Amino acid sequence: MTSIATMTLFRAKAFDRKAVAQFADWSAVAVAVSLPWSTSATGILIVVWLVAALPTLDLGALRRALASAAGGLPVLLWALAALGMLWADVSWHERLHGFGAFHRLLVIPVLLAEFRRSENGMRVLFGFCASVVVLLLLSWLLVLFPALAWRNFEPGVPVKDYILQGEEFLICAVALLGIALDQSRERRWRRAAALTILAFAFLANIVFVATGRTALLVAVVLVLLLGYRHSGWKGLVAAALVFGVLGGAAGFESSYLRARLATSVSELRAWEARDAPSSTALHLEFLKKSMSFVASAPVIGHGTGSIGEQFRNAAVGQTGAAAAGSVNPHNQIFAVAIQLGLVGAAVLLAMWWAHLVLFAGGGLTAWLGLIIVTQNVVACLFNSHLFDYTQGWLYVFGVGVAGGMALRQRDGAKQ
Repeated sequence: MTSIATMTLFRAKAFDRKAVAQFADWSAVAVAVSLPWSTSATGILIVVWLVAALPTLDLGALRRALASAAGGLPVLLWALAALGMLWADVSWHERLHGFGAFHRLLVIPVLLAEFRRSENGMRVLFGFCASVVVLLLLSWLLVLFPALAWRNFEPGVPVKDYILQGEEFLICAVALLGIALDQSRERRWRRAAALTILAFAFLANIVFVATGRTALLVAVVLVLLLGYRHSGWKGLVAAALVFGVLGGAAGFESSYLRARLATSVSELRAWEARDAPSSTALHLEFLKKSMSFVASAPVIGHGTGSIGEQFRNAAVGQTGAAAAGSVNPHNQIFAVAIQLGLVGAAVLLAMWWAHLVLFAGGGLTAWLGLIIVTQNVVACLFNSHLFDYTQGWLYVFGVGVAGGMALRQRDGAKQ
């Protein structure tokens, strides 16, 4: 009788563990769906997901994730940031604030362990894409019917900002084009055509409605990557030719795109002439100063949370763009190197490389993960996206979920 009761209790606990694990997976889906829309909702859902996910994880699986380069290097970068607070010559408030930007990296090994076990990873990625499709429809609706009542600070940008929206649209567009090419190889023409049309709806929004300049540069890299993935070097050359033709046509047809490019050129000339500060001028000044900050403390940097202090000191007695302060050098490598030196920058680059290697195989999962990592690496040459809220969480969840799926597929192939 006692043994029967024990077995019943064990089964009940096992069932509960499975139910909580399912809830954790669906909570991750909810996080992905919320990312394009609400910072507050994303933060709450991440807490809900962590509370559900952590008790269900096998310690051996988590240790295995931490022992891997893909899961261990983000934690190593976080640990360096923790140590970096010891030699930062700023207030503890600034040190802790700077340290906070690294915390989300700790989530990557947790996601790798969860979705190496779970079968629901694709639901997370599809949930994000479906959410961005809804955002696309709303964006076009506001463009076609501008009189609609909405929080419309920028035309065609329903929520958050045009930089994030353009990046989300670009990620989904290139992902859909890759899937469409795979479908065409299998002669599923209708599905391939539908996916291509949806991808071009994303791209048209980028070209004609709203986008950041960084997204345009990232688009070049992702399109070339798409061509190479599909047909090797011949595909890369073909992608370059197609992008050149379509890009030229887009520039000719889109007054918005021409205005964005013309603004960049005029701002660059103004910076060279030391005229009034502009977005381009500020970015270039930040990069110029960042190099000098790293040169003055090249090995271990100025300490965690020191970016603002470095810019404040450099702005004393300056005018124009050179007088501007910042806590963001608009370059992820410099954002790490200023605080943690070349040691920290080396760990960051190694982490990116490990994540690229994680998606070196074929198939849909590898393609989606490769897009997420490549987009982040290229965009981080002009931004500090790992420290930005939505872009940072997009990278963490994208790499963690897709990476766990890739590891699960490799485990299956070995059996």
